[in-house]
Formats: sequence, structure tokens, C-alpha cells
Amino acid sequence: MAAAGELPQPQGPVLLRVSGDITMTNAGDEAHFDREMLIALGQDSVTTSTIWTDGEQTFTGPRLAAVLTAVGAEGTAITATALNDYAVQIPVDDALEGSALLAMDRNGEPMSVRDKGPLWIVYPFDADQKFKSEVYYSRSIWQLDRLAVTR
Repeated sequence: MAAAGELPQPQGPVLLRVSGDITMTNAGDEAHFDREMLIALGQDSVTTSTIWTDGEQTFTGPRLAAVLTAVGAEGTAITATALNDYAVQIPVDDALEGSALLAMDRNGEPMSVRDKGPLWIVYPFDADQKFKSEVYYSRSIWQLDRLAVTR
């Protein structure tokens, strides 16, 4: 792993912790992000239906690729873990293709833990039939709070 660089310190509550094969950190060997830091990575929106919600929803947040770029991710896989320690594996290539959104807002409002927040990995399910599969449904982890990048 290359020498670690420094990210800014979060000023608000930490929503996301990233660890593993990363080169940019701000909390020991981890990168911690608050809401404002995630907003600063750039915001995209995806309007799509999901199997967990009624009708179309508009999800907004940074692309997962932007988070991986910000931390200097050098791995091939991501373990995404939720608040309840549920975890899924996501190939880095899946994130880098740009389809995965790290949603912070749904329909213009921050997502609470009760509403699958604070973070939810969302794909544009309605944009391409390939996303309407168990592979992508299983990667759409909600109540996300940790990412671990591995080789």
C-alpha cells in the first residue's frame, strides 16, 4: 500500500467509515466521512423504483466511485457493512462503472435509520434490466456505515 495521505477531518457526526487498502485517511488507518464531506464529493440523483419501496423514488448522494477515488482505494472488492453488521461483497469494478449511488437523501429528505438510512447503496434498477437481478438487489445494502476495501 502506498503512503497514506490526509483527508480533512469530519466536523459533524461520522456517517461512513472506510478502511482497508486505501491511501487517504483521516482517522488512523481509516477514512471517516460526515454528511458535508460526502456532499462535497459531488451529488448525483437516480429516480427509480425498488423492490423495497412503493413507486418511483429519487435518491441523491455521491457515486460509490467518488468515495473510492477520494480514499485512494487500491483493492478489487468492497465489503459493505450495515449498522446491524449485515455485510455484502461488491466488486470494485461494479462501483467504478458508475452505476452505484451512495444515497443519502430520498425524495429530497435525508434518510433516517428507520427509512433505510443514513446511507443506502442504490442502483438505477429501472435504467437497465441487468440491475433487476438478485446480484444487484443483494448489493443494495441499506443502513450502510462501513466500507472495507480488499485486494
